[in-house]
Amino acid sequence: MAILCFVYVLNFLDRQLLSILAKPIQDDLGVTDGQLGLLGGLYFAVFYCVLAIPIGWLADRTNRAKLLSIACGLWSVATAACGLAQNYPHLAAARMAVGVGEAGGVPPSYAIISDYFPSGTRGTALSLFNFGPPIGQALGVAFGASVAVAYSWRSAFLAIGVVGVFTALIVWLFVREPKRGGLDAAPADEPVDAKPASAGFWATCRMFFSNPVLLRISLACGATQFVTYAILNFTILFLMREKGMTLEQVAVYYALLIGLGTVAGMYASGRLIDKFSRRSKLAFAWIPGAGLAVALPFFVGFVWAPTWELALVFLALPTALNYFYLSPAVTLVQEEVRPDQRVLSGALLLLVMNLIGLGLGPTFVGAMSDYFRPDHPDNSLQLAFYALAPFYVLAVLLFVWLASALRREAQQGGVT
Repeated sequence: MAILCFVYVLNFLDRQLLSILAKPIQDDLGVTDGQLGLLGGLYFAVFYCVLAIPIGWLADRTNRAKLLSIACGLWSVATAACGLAQNYPHLAAARMAVGVGEAGGVPPSYAIISDYFPSGTRGTALSLFNFGPPIGQALGVAFGASVAVAYSWRSAFLAIGVVGVFTALIVWLFVREPKRGGLDAAPADEPVDAKPASAGFWATCRMFFSNPVLLRISLACGATQFVTYAILNFTILFLMREKGMTLEQVAVYYALLIGLGTVAGMYASGRLIDKFSRRSKLAFAWIPGAGLAVALPFFVGFVWAPTWELALVFLALPTALNYFYLSPAVTLVQEEVRPDQRVLSGALLLLVMNLIGLGLGPTFVGAMSDYFRPDHPDNSLQLAFYALAPFYVLAVLLFVWLASALRREAQQGGVT
């Protein structure tokens, strides 16, 4: 579990280095906000999301731990290549390669953990695994900013790439492949020694997108990630360029905020899901939806704040509540499908979430900032962030829509 979490830390650290080092990269390579949005959004997401589907199908039939090791090695080499980029096309190609590698990172881990922990504890287990993104963000901010200040932004990419290659070797040697469905209770009418059915690729895809619960949780999470990835990819640039924060201050104060806040949100949501979902599956919708509704006014306060100190105070609560969706979503999907469908179903969840959120969120904010910049050169990112507020509302409405599907499922006796 610790090794898998550390791989997820590297996965997210590699992914977020671009946003963390946006300012020095812009100064060195002359990259615009719109180009940054494409690098961290659409260009990365297309490869990351699309390739996760065949990789997920393959992982459901092969050794998931070994596949994870290969993926970790690939994205780490690509991360190092980012540090060698001499222009925007070079950097774009390297980022696409990072997306190719990371496509094989998260879905196999979800399924491995679901076979390490029985139902009733998976929410907490997956929330602990989901510490990876906040720890990766915090370490990325602290390490990446510190290395950039002491050496250069290129050194940060190279160092993280080397660490990732060694981590891939550790995964290959020490992570054991658990039995698929070994901790799941067999249906009452199924013989104890019955072999699990083998799920076909297209059959699993049809099952996923025809299931109202799975489809709606994917869309609700996609709208949520539209907000979270947009914020992640541009907050540091916003704090430095429009709030007056220095890279040294980012390495300390923002790193602490993003690490502690997101970890708190991940863990709290996992514990809440394990507690309340036993009483009603509606908790999978109401917990993330309520978190986003409370977070919205504080996010607006963060964007408005005249100083970076006040901005960080306002940002603290959204940093936690914005991530109330992830552990419930992953837990719900893993428990809704058969053991031999878990990796592919997790990949399909990530496909919808990330094509919408990762692919379009940063791209939208970057494009909006470029649009506002001619008339508002001093606060173009502020205006672009204000434009994110309606997507909070959309995400809350989609979780309400999910609640109606969960209620209908419960009325039908839990048949999916």
